Amino acid sequence: MTLRAVLWDMDGTLVDSEPVWARVQIERLTALGATWTVEDCVALVGSDLSHAVDVWMSRIPAGAIEPEELAERMYGEVVAALKEEVVFRPGALELLTALKAEGIPCALVTASYRVMIDAVLSHLPPDPFDVIVAGDEVSNGKPHPEPYLTAAAELDVDPADCLVIEDSPGGTAAGTAAGAFVLAVPQWVTIPAAPRRLVAESLEQFTPQALRELLA
Repeated sequence: MTLRAVLWDMDGTLVDSEPVWARVQIERLTALGATWTVEDCVALVGSDLSHAVDVWMSRIPAGAIEPEELAERMYGEVVAALKEEVVFRPGALELLTALKAEGIPCALVTASYRVMIDAVLSHLPPDPFDVIVAGDEVSNGKPHPEPYLTAAAELDVDPADCLVIEDSPGGTAAGTAAGAFVLAVPQWVTIPAAPRRLVAESLEQFTPQALRELLA
């Protein structure tokens, strides 16, 4: 197998946005009368918005807010924070830059919606990714393989020749189900080792050649 493309998750993998999400969840849900902890935030890492809203609503007193308004408030606050500042995960920006310099196609495959993607990408040079698959542009989100299969199809590459970079169990499962090699760099949640998967502490040790060797 030959490395033909690298498919990146965004939240927790490219950028350290999970603490922003956690802060907003705790503040908003507490104000609405729910008990919500960091552990509850961790349980939703990698989830798409529709699932998160279902969980949030189950913890809020009945009648406190409508699901659509809750989603809009949560998302709006996170997007506003990311427009102000983005913290990239260690080694992520350097690896992305090196891959682009060597002409290796990269895709961004995220459960986040396009408005949040735009907030993050505003901190990067123009067109850092060849393909973007947003959470509101697929029928089935992670852990379903559709997002990664869509990215591979748009890049016109075999998923088996792709390397997925993820931080969550759901995203890792999606990459594996799509048939890609997965480089898992967990931050909040433990991810076990498995065939065609490498679990690492950081992206700082990886170069394009190191990724090629993983598929060789």
